[in-house]
Amino acid sequence: MRILVVDDFEPWRRLVRLTLLIGSQLEVVGEASNGLEAIRQVQQLQPDLILLDVGLPTLNGIETARRIIELAPDSKILFLSESRSSHLALEALAAGAAGYVVKSDAANELLPAINAVLRGKQFLSASLAGQVLATMLSSTQTMHLWWTVALLAIIP
Repeated sequence: MRILVVDDFEPWRRLVRLTLLIGSQLEVVGEASNGLEAIRQVQQLQPDLILLDVGLPTLNGIETARRIIELAPDSKILFLSESRSSHLALEALAAGAAGYVVKSDAANELLPAINAVLRGKQFLSASLAGQVLATMLSSTQTMHLWWTVALLAIIP
């Protein structure tokens, strides 16, 4: 499997590359340090998987993901981010990513996340799962409340 690593912090890219080289059949075919460079690399390399940071210079990771999905719909995107925001994780998934791993959890979750995503599954860091579910339920409850109020306003 061909992987592109996108992060503006070079030591982190090096760590990810080394992690993937040890005992796996994963090949890092390229690296990028910003969103626009990532898009160019995707066009040239057509990787199977893009490991993408959210906080990128020139073009943030969410917008980069949206553009990558248009250019290479068969490539999977897995976000690796420092952020533990459930809203940001949901935005990343809504942009078309197949997963979201918090960098502090990557030692235990990166390889399982990659395996899940490459098998067509979605992956979310365990440390975020409860928050994301709560955010989704809250949004759903708010929507149901809005519809109830709207229906009550219509019904005499």
